[in-house]
Amino acid sequence: METLHIQGDRMAWWREARFGMFIHWGLYAIPAGVWEGRCIPGIGEWIMYNARIPVKEYEKLAKRFNPFKFDAKEWVRIAKMAGMKYIVITAKHHDGFCMFDTDLTDYNIVKATPFGRDPLKELSEACREEGLRLGFYYSQTLDWHHPDGMGNFWDYDLSKQEFTRYLREYVKPQLEELLRNYGPIAILWFDITTPTPELARELKDFVRRLSPETIISGRIGGGLRTPSTPFKGLGDYITMGDNQIPDRRIDDDWEVPMTLNDTWGYKSYDHNWKTPGRIVQMLVDIVSKGGNLLLNVGPTAEGEIPKPSVDVLLEVGRWLKNNGESIYGAGAAPLDVPIDGPYRCTYKPGMVYLHVFGWPWDGRLRVFGAKGRIEPRSASLLREPSTTLPWEWEGEGDLVIRVPEKALDSIDTVIILKEGMPKKGLA
Repeated sequence: METLHIQGDRMAWWREARFGMFIHWGLYAIPAGVWEGRCIPGIGEWIMYNARIPVKEYEKLAKRFNPFKFDAKEWVRIAKMAGMKYIVITAKHHDGFCMFDTDLTDYNIVKATPFGRDPLKELSEACREEGLRLGFYYSQTLDWHHPDGMGNFWDYDLSKQEFTRYLREYVKPQLEELLRNYGPIAILWFDITTPTPELARELKDFVRRLSPETIISGRIGGGLRTPSTPFKGLGDYITMGDNQIPDRRIDDDWEVPMTLNDTWGYKSYDHNWKTPGRIVQMLVDIVSKGGNLLLNVGPTAEGEIPKPSVDVLLEVGRWLKNNGESIYGAGAAPLDVPIDGPYRCTYKPGMVYLHVFGWPWDGRLRVFGAKGRIEPRSASLLREPSTTLPWEWEGEGDLVIRVPEKALDSIDTVIILKEGMPKKGLA
């Protein structure tokens, strides 16, 4: 039985990190949302399913996959400059194509493509050199290529499917390859859910035996849940729905997987990019509620992270370079922030960080219901610590801080309340 001590140690770096890069990359980057002259609705990496592409036709993409521009060090450099602390990349998505060298099938990037290299091995080495942690997304349930994997009803007779055999004779051996050959692996990011709680438990126990320090995502399954109740099942943390930020603080470990546009895998005609300001404010909102943001990029078939993605990430990184103290290692403050409040709060022992999105026109920032929750000793601007800000209590316990006429940062100006200590029982 795992102890709380081991669990705490396993998650410590993750709680400190707060911001990671998700990478969805595979054969689906070649059609990039277009099949037989038609734009296929839905997200890019689901094109095989959404267009009902036969296995034999989809397999032909492997012979065309030659991402000659792939540079693991460049990808890691981008993540690091963006202020991200870990990377999670698709080792096998639902299309069944393996982006690593595996003995279980020749349907992998080393054996089936002209590229002939193992990008996960190269990423593992680059992450180790730069001090970033690496995790693997692995589709343990859906596999449209394998006859015993779930989801492909247009090629296979589902009545003949033996999923338990698939999990034990294919999934588990591949996970062992990933854990033994690319380590240390920080995260195994499972998706959808495992069909039964018993199989989810078997899979979790298998991972724990091989690699006790590896964090397991909440989508491994393993229990009951309701649509309105965040639930991590047998995982180490809650994985929220795609692009879904909760409306209140969650007193558990949790993460939001988020797209930069409207797709995960590369889609040539999706240009609906989120702005750097929106990403910064979403990151702050998530951390203020106790969570992590796993922000996705979808590289091209040539192996490049799209320039619009890079441009956004570098702007976010510039903001974090100046304000990262309020994000890394921070969590939810002991304050209830109104949903329409122009600010969010992150917290470290002795510090409350007020992230002001909407600068007050009258020079008075009102922090609602702060009395009894925090005990500020001083207030100052994070980027100009010598600039002290006067404050006072008003009304039913609101803290009013007098701020300069103009914000230092139109996206998010951070104010520090030093020695803001929570009352007992509110941490």
